[in-house]
Amino acid sequence: MQITKTLSSLIRDEALKLGFDACGIAEVSVVSSEHRDKFGSWLKKGFQAEMGYMERNQEKRLDPSLLVEGAKSVIVVAVNYYHQATSEKKHARIAKYAVNLDYHQIIRDKLSELLSIINRQGTKVTGRAFVDSAPVAERYWAAQAGVGWIGRNRHLIIPSKGSYFLLGELFVDIVLEYNKPVLSRCGSCKRCIVACPGSALSVEDGLDSNRCISYLTIEKKGPFNIQESRLCGENNYLFGCDICQDICPWNRFSREQTLPFMQPVPEILNLEPDNLKNMSDSDFKKHFFDTCLYRTGIDGLRRNSGALIG
Repeated sequence: MQITKTLSSLIRDEALKLGFDACGIAEVSVVSSEHRDKFGSWLKKGFQAEMGYMERNQEKRLDPSLLVEGAKSVIVVAVNYYHQATSEKKHARIAKYAVNLDYHQIIRDKLSELLSIINRQGTKVTGRAFVDSAPVAERYWAAQAGVGWIGRNRHLIIPSKGSYFLLGELFVDIVLEYNKPVLSRCGSCKRCIVACPGSALSVEDGLDSNRCISYLTIEKKGPFNIQESRLCGENNYLFGCDICQDICPWNRFSREQTLPFMQPVPEILNLEPDNLKNMSDSDFKKHFFDTCLYRTGIDGLRRNSGALIG
């Protein structure tokens, strides 16, 4: 028992040394019936919109042991991505998480390094790292691991730190000391629900992606209809949206990210609709291949820029 406690403390300490802002550990199990029922209801209402991947592999999403054989514990980490510069930009805005290099591989590499550190302690550990790349209910596990709670804006909120955080998970085949889940501290606050321009948020249903600017400017395929174009254009977002986070009282605790690998890319920070008009596919790939904007593609960004110009 003492070995388990000592190793768990070391994991949390080493995660912070690697640049993560928070780290928690939870026991791998089937998700709660409450979470399962809410997720099932959310899908039935069509709130996943065109994101068909949310419907696939539901068994693995609800039971991580089916995704990672032999997994006993999940180590959840969070890294800050807050950048004040994006808040100061008023036109052709880009979500804060997307102004730096693509975080997926960065966090995954850090988790692999953490796994190597664990193994150097003398206990053979097998694990798999995930960063928004598999059917993992990452915010649910972050809450179970004591990192934060899922706010009404559907983002994970970390006490005294806010919600501008990216998450990663490392599933391992050893028993560790587990953190206590964090209960919601949103209270009666509904600022995010009121502030959402598309009325995409509600207390009962959570997020309706069909009405969400972030979904529309990143995930949606094909052209906008008139209402979608107006929603995105009038709110000046070229990629993503931070409105439900900017309004959150807990983000008064947000602090500028200073890690070298999480700094804004000038080409993204200064991107304007006119820059996309004559940009070739090869130039787009050259400048944005290692960024989150590449996911949407130049055609999607041109569509978004058309809404801004319109």
